Amino acid sequence: MEGFLFQASIYLAAAVIAVPIASRLGLGSVLGYLAAGILIGPVLGLVGAETKDLQHFAEFGVVMMLFLIGLELEPRALWDMRHRLLGLGGLQVALSTAALMGIAMAYDQPWNVSLAIGLTLALSSTAIVLQTLSEKNLMQTSGGRSVFSVLLTQDIAVIPILAFLPLLAVNTIGGLLPDGSISLNPEEVEKAHDHGGHSGSEAADAAFSFVQSLPGWGVTLLTIGAVVSIIVVGVFFTRPVFRFIHSAKLREMYTALALLIVVGISFVMMLVGLSPALGAFLAGVVLASSEFRHELETDLEPFKGLLLGLFFITVGAGINFELLFADFVIIMGMALLVIIVKGLILYALGLAFKLRGRDQWLFALGLAQAGEFGFVLISFSVATGVMPNGVAETLLLVIALSMLITPLLFILHEMISRRFDESGPFVPDEIDEEGPVIIAGIGRFGQIVNRLLQASGFQTVVLDHNPETIAVMRRFGFKAFLGDPTRPDILRKAGLKDARVLVVALDSPEAALQLIAYARKQRPDLHIVSRAHDRTDVYRQYQAGANDIVREMFDSSLRAGRYVLENMGLSEYEAAEAQRMFYAHDRLSVRELAALWRADVEPSQNKAYVERAKELQKDLETAFLNRVDEEDQKRA
Repeated sequence: MEGFLFQASIYLAAAVIAVPIASRLGLGSVLGYLAAGILIGPVLGLVGAETKDLQHFAEFGVVMMLFLIGLELEPRALWDMRHRLLGLGGLQVALSTAALMGIAMAYDQPWNVSLAIGLTLALSSTAIVLQTLSEKNLMQTSGGRSVFSVLLTQDIAVIPILAFLPLLAVNTIGGLLPDGSISLNPEEVEKAHDHGGHSGSEAADAAFSFVQSLPGWGVTLLTIGAVVSIIVVGVFFTRPVFRFIHSAKLREMYTALALLIVVGISFVMMLVGLSPALGAFLAGVVLASSEFRHELETDLEPFKGLLLGLFFITVGAGINFELLFADFVIIMGMALLVIIVKGLILYALGLAFKLRGRDQWLFALGLAQAGEFGFVLISFSVATGVMPNGVAETLLLVIALSMLITPLLFILHEMISRRFDESGPFVPDEIDEEGPVIIAGIGRFGQIVNRLLQASGFQTVVLDHNPETIAVMRRFGFKAFLGDPTRPDILRKAGLKDARVLVVALDSPEAALQLIAYARKQRPDLHIVSRAHDRTDVYRQYQAGANDIVREMFDSSLRAGRYVLENMGLSEYEAAEAQRMFYAHDRLSVRELAALWRADVEPSQNKAYVERAKELQKDLETAFLNRVDEEDQKRA
């Protein structure tokens, strides 16, 4: 027990120290976890052989992650992804396998070993890539959706790959242990069977033995039955079970049920020889339209984060630095070669599937590494006699190094995105008309402004730098021009000289500030209406010269607050009056505080700003108390 607590303390302390440092340096949590594993493993030697066992346990983080992703995707959304799944994902696996197999054969590896190497290295890291996409809010971009589609295709491809690898075997040098893990030493296999293994209950062993004893058609029927059972249970039985759990009125029962769903599905899928991650994803899709979706997400999110972190730590701790340093140049060169070859293939596929700009770079760089399923395939290849031990050990290092390099590839993607325009190189439209109103940015904010103005009979000139957004606008019958609104020549062609109003609705606060400052310098009389992210943006834009500044969440939050007041017993008039008073006071407060705000000092450290904010808050509370007193007097 003491040893377990010591090891747990080591892993947790490494994560708590390394991850915040990596995040503050802009390296991301994944690189922090990997660095923590390297520190406590190969560098300090604080952890040892238990790392492999922990890695099998930590892989549940990947399973939970795919379950949570499935909860975000309804079946209709998955059907809409079918072209990416079959076309983009299928081509990536096929082309990467062929290219890497060819390279292995060029280095005198037999064709069967080369094919196993190609299949193994063609797969990417679901755990690292999806975690990084989520952290950087890239999942909903076109590139992020394409990356996810390929990762899902790869997870599905693991099943036929595992079925195919034994056909490549030329001799048998290992075997499967009763717990489903893989031994590279025949003596260990025989010893484990003699002692009944040390793997768990007799019931579980009996279940696996029963499945293995079935004929081929029986296994197929059992597999189909397992998948159908997951769907049926998800559709028809989850609601009654959740209602039953709810009757206990114990918060921890929801967590227990969420874990039961994931662990139970994983066992069933492993029983029939399918990927637990794939089964969890399928269950998540089935439950995506359930009213209990958010409850499941809330319960499983902490477990997913910790287990994924533990998985990354075990990857770092498991790197064999003795073998690495013995052939460092060769092994590092192989890892970089894998990344370059896969990156080039992915870049070409991105072009073929019309990904552009930062989306194309995200797709190419995000999937260029090898993945955690490679560890499974290598062990299985050795156990079935496909791959020699020496080749397997080298490939394990190549996979680990490529995963270690992945966070750096995402940093490279950010650098490229900053250097080039988000939408990639494009030729701006020829702007052939001018109008009294210029709208810079036609996202969800600018669209509403544009529709209101056009419905009221006013002509607008719409500018945006995203080709996809412009294409969507045109599809719905709205005229818009492709061009960077911050470029002086584009603004001049759009009629900045004679425009009456400029609407700044750009997503980027820096670009919006740049546009406001330039427009105010060119046209001191121009009325500028701008979109701000928060109060700090308001102050910056106010100083830059904007006239009317709209915080993007302010008005909607006020309306939500009014609905709450109405449901707390206030009349519609009283709630609307409270909303009006708060709005007027906040506008006054922002103007006064803008005069005290300093760009070089945090607001909480600006003494004059803090004191005036406190005074204004007291004024607001006093005004509301006086209003309540007046209404009470009227009722009396």
